[in-house]
Amino acid sequence: MNRRVVVTGIGMITPVGLDTETTWAALLRGENGVGPITKFDATDYGARIAGEVRGFDPLQFVEKRDLKKMDLHVQYAIAAARNAWEMADVEGAYEPERIGTLIGSGIGGLNIMQKFHAVQIKRGAGKVSPFFIPGLIVNLASGWVSIIHNLKGPNSAVCTACSTGNHALGDAYRIIQRGEADAMVAGGSEGVVCSLAVDGFAAMRALSTRNDEPERASRPFDADRDGFILGEGAGLMVLEAEETALARGATIMAEVAGYGMSSDAFHLSAPPEDGDGAIRVMQATLADAGLTPEDIDYVNAHGTSTPVGDKAEVNALKAVFGDHLPNVPVSSTKSMMGHLLGAAGGVESGITVLALRDGKIPPTMNYETPDPECDIDVVPNEVRDADLDVALTNSFGFGGTNAALAFRRYRA
Repeated sequence: MNRRVVVTGIGMITPVGLDTETTWAALLRGENGVGPITKFDATDYGARIAGEVRGFDPLQFVEKRDLKKMDLHVQYAIAAARNAWEMADVEGAYEPERIGTLIGSGIGGLNIMQKFHAVQIKRGAGKVSPFFIPGLIVNLASGWVSIIHNLKGPNSAVCTACSTGNHALGDAYRIIQRGEADAMVAGGSEGVVCSLAVDGFAAMRALSTRNDEPERASRPFDADRDGFILGEGAGLMVLEAEETALARGATIMAEVAGYGMSSDAFHLSAPPEDGDGAIRVMQATLADAGLTPEDIDYVNAHGTSTPVGDKAEVNALKAVFGDHLPNVPVSSTKSMMGHLLGAAGGVESGITVLALRDGKIPPTMNYETPDPECDIDVVPNEVRDADLDVALTNSFGFGGTNAALAFRRYRA
């Protein structure tokens, strides 16, 4: 089987909003969710800013007795799943065995790991909670969502660093195409704004140290970019087979047109300068969708605000789009939220669908000093109205793992 797959719901928890529509409106206004770290005392850290989710109340989504059983990334996933579920209005639409979950995380339960490691060091053996391991492992976000919504179809997880969200959505798309399920709740979640993660990324010199201007620190493609901003949140979608979505009268937001995967096979954390893996993943996605570069109206870039990564992505875009690239707007919404790691692809795929839905391209904020090596249309600093039919979104991860998705405005 090779069924058409459509998007009927999007759920988001981000540094600029606690649901999808709030996040989307904030991005179109150019609002920034990056600020001083409040989750721990970051005074002595080189990087002291992050894209934190603020005002989140897990008790709106989780029973109090269950909170101690789950890491923060699981809580975010549950909240985003509720958002997507209600938008799709999918309650009771499927037999439980025909709808599943595929939710990943780039790192998983680092918060709970840090917490109980400290407990063990201080108090010794036998003091670690029995909920430590179930709270830690990456697939428990998918597991909890399946339990809460009684989803008995495929239940899996992806852990591919910053490509996680797109890989999860792409793999769920394949499951529905093959007929193994009629619908899936899929995407990524991350909640690792903690001292261990900040120290680790800072040790790699990956983070921006523009601590005195947090709202201006994430500046993809700008000549003065100095690293990414650690962020957190969740981005999930309800994907359905076209025929079952139509049969139940669902509101279809877009079609998943194509999915690609590739590997750099180059370095643990850095891309090759020529963007080889990024080139091949975009080409694979276009081929899967039966599209040409000229068909693409917008690219939601990976665009992390790192000197090496942004340059490599631009080189890849030039290789794929050639003379057509000046006609393709390319923006990075990480400029407003930071890098949500394993949640980034899920959130940015949702943003790409919303751009198609509303005909609006979110800007790349903080673009002040053009970089001659990143000479593309980055949609600088202001939202742009556009007639969009097909859009592409990129995600690239440590280990050289790459994922891209193409979305098309839905036509029956």
